[in-house]
Amino acid sequence: MSRLRTALMVGAAISSVCVFGAAPAQAGEGSPILDIRLRAEQVDQSGFDDTTALTVRGRFGYDYKASDAWSFLGEVEGVAHLSDDFSDTVDTVPGKAIVADPEALEINRLQVSWKDRATSVTLGRQRIIFDDARFVGNVGFRQNEQTFDALRFGHALSKSVSVDYVYIDKVRRVFGDDSPVGEWDSASHIVRLSAKTSLGDVTAYGLLLDFDNAPAASGQTWGASWTRSWDTDLGKLTLDGDAAIQSEWNGAGPAADLGYQAASVSLTQKGLTGALGVEILDGAGGRGFTTPLATLHAFQGWADIFLNTPATGVRDVSATLKGKAPSFIADAKPVSWVVGYHDFASDNGANDLGSEIDALARLPISANFSLEGKVAVFNGEPGGPADRTKFWLALEASF
Repeated sequence: MSRLRTALMVGAAISSVCVFGAAPAQAGEGSPILDIRLRAEQVDQSGFDDTTALTVRGRFGYDYKASDAWSFLGEVEGVAHLSDDFSDTVDTVPGKAIVADPEALEINRLQVSWKDRATSVTLGRQRIIFDDARFVGNVGFRQNEQTFDALRFGHALSKSVSVDYVYIDKVRRVFGDDSPVGEWDSASHIVRLSAKTSLGDVTAYGLLLDFDNAPAASGQTWGASWTRSWDTDLGKLTLDGDAAIQSEWNGAGPAADLGYQAASVSLTQKGLTGALGVEILDGAGGRGFTTPLATLHAFQGWADIFLNTPATGVRDVSATLKGKAPSFIADAKPVSWVVGYHDFASDNGANDLGSEIDALARLPISANFSLEGKVAVFNGEPGGPADRTKFWLALEASF
């Protein structure tokens, strides 16, 4: 992939703001898609030189509503490097840390959809996000989005109960077409049943993952989650719980059964939310519990230390505080912010793996533009993952 080609593609997307943004499609015909993100990522990691990556990502396409039932969507995505002083998982620069945003130019989504009042079907390359993306997500933080060549079926059995089924033919991963691990050939199935009850919202799920060229990521996972909220004198109290078991599937996956457990409690009052949580991914038989289709960056700290679960597993005890602050830009939406702390250990708590502090501030500039700053500081323990600090500054435009 040449840098010139991706730069020209993204430049064309940026220049088309005037075309797409100036004349919205008439109702019933369709709407343009234009999303641009310019981002600087800086990595200070023990054992590597200071690393800075400047990249730009553009997505543009069209969502056509042929009728109340039928729709068609096509979208192209390109990632260009504006600096080359970093390793991007495809090209390695000696002494430089990895920033997993390789150059790319590809079809991001190409799908046809049909729906009525209770049923929906989508066929083609599509974005799939279930629940909090812990098991299935689009990895939207990275410049190259993860999408799926898949058939998705959804049906509402009642007002409170729904079922989803997905067959995945290929996983288009964030590493792009130029990477040997950028695409997984798949014969995988996902099933999900969700219900709203008087005792809380309950979801049961199963993932039967079979990847021809990634057997280590294969396996079957069955689990269930529960969440319930109460209005109290102190504010809105929410409890969440999730548990799953993972094992071999079609001759691939973990040799020993592996478990997953997560629980959290949060309290929201006047727009301020505080949360405490614990998440445990078991390790046994030389490998840890995996969630290969997840938006992993959203879990276990933004420094991305544990994208691959250690063989001894990982236990993450976390505390988070988030809220909003008045914007200093006239007529702009409030500034949103998050601060968090993570303490990491092996799944049985015997080995300390380090701790991390994360912080984020997002400033809406207008209806279409926003600025985001984000930092992650990981402090490791001797013999464990190396210390590192990551900082991001991004300007985003969406039309």
